[in-house]
Parts: sequence; structure tokens; C-alpha cells
Amino acid sequence: MQKPPVIIMKELCKFYEMGDQVVRALDSINLDFRKNDYAAIMGPSGSGKSTLMNIIGCLDTPTSGSYELNGQNVAEMNDDELALARNREIGFVFQTFNLLPRLNCLRNVELPLIYAGVSPEERDERAAEALRKVGLGDRMTHKPSELSGGQIQRVAIARALINKPSIILADEPTGNLDTATSHDIMNIFGTLSEAGNTIILITHEEDIARYTKRIIRLRDGKIESDSRK
Repeated sequence: MQKPPVIIMKELCKFYEMGDQVVRALDSINLDFRKNDYAAIMGPSGSGKSTLMNIIGCLDTPTSGSYELNGQNVAEMNDDELALARNREIGFVFQTFNLLPRLNCLRNVELPLIYAGVSPEERDERAAEALRKVGLGDRMTHKPSELSGGQIQRVAIARALINKPSIILADEPTGNLDTATSHDIMNIFGTLSEAGNTIILITHEEDIARYTKRIIRLRDGKIESDSRK
């Protein structure tokens, strides 16, 4: 039996006014994502990729249309509820890693748990578990400067996993990595998808997108194609 979607978007639009012009960043988007989806969002510059990712991540709101996240209408959430949804439901992975250089891996990974009010003992336990999941069980006390680019991105993935989110959003997660390391990172995402996470990533690299099970192509704010393997 097919599980209900974790994300449902219907006739979703995002328009910006720039002087006398209206920029249609997203125009009548209809999309849904289910548990275990492993999807890449692709498209040329200005196609709406980043706008779509920001709306999925509850960092921006649509001009019109509807967006449901795990059965909740995002438009009806207040700022506190949106912040809670971002912290509990969504893990973010960025191209630039965004780790704190003075903290070791364990302390970087546990940061979201500090904001969530989790006890120090539980924070340490869950951060260590997340680092082991990405193959860094032996690097917990290392600082970012003591790691390779691929290891740093693994720490960022572990941090995204720490609150056990249903959805992981990754914005060009392999953009600063060499080919071999990029493929290792994509295999980690594949394993997480098989374990139950919904993985959605932005990439401009065709060989990276081929690791996913679904490729969504945007052009001029519209869905040009949506293909599954």
C-alpha cells in the first residue's frame, strides 16, 4: 500500500515585483514527494530551483497555491510553528558546509539539539550515532580544519540527520567536491533514502542527478519534466 505524500504542492506560485515588472519565479507548480523519494531538481539559472527549495524548506512562502508538509497546511503556520517544522521535519545540507571552525565534529553535529533543549548526555549520544551513520565514527573529536572536503560534508549531513527529520534538502551538496568524493556523498544520500528519508537536492550536474531515482527539471518557473527511474 502506497504511503501518503510527505509534501503536496498544488498550483503553487511565487511572484516578485521588480519595478514595473512581475517576475514569475514559480508558476503553477504541482508536485508531491513521498517517503523514500530520492529526487534531484535541475534547471538553468533563473528557472526557480532555489525558490522552490526555499519554499519546501519553510524559508519562504508562496504567493498563491497550497503547500502541505506532513499533512499540515504551511500557510496556516505562525512563525514559531514554521521554525519548529524546520527544526523537526527538515534537515538542510549546503554547498558551503556551514560548520563552526572552532568546534569539533561532535559539537558541530549536536548544535540543533542545543536549540531544541536536549540534555548534554542525549546530545552526545545522538551526535555520535549520526557521525557513525556517515562513516565518521573515528573523527568525532577532529575540527573541520583537520578534515578533507568530503569528510566535512559528511559532518554536515550528520548534522542534518540529528533531529531525525523526514526530509533532507541539499543545495548543490557536491559543488565543492571532487568527482570521487561527490559520488561517495551521493551514495550516502541513497542509503538514507532507502532507510526512509525523503531526499531532495538541487544540482546542475547530470552525473550527480543520475544517482537519484527522480529528476525534476524546471524552466521559467514551470515544471518542464518529472521523470522517475
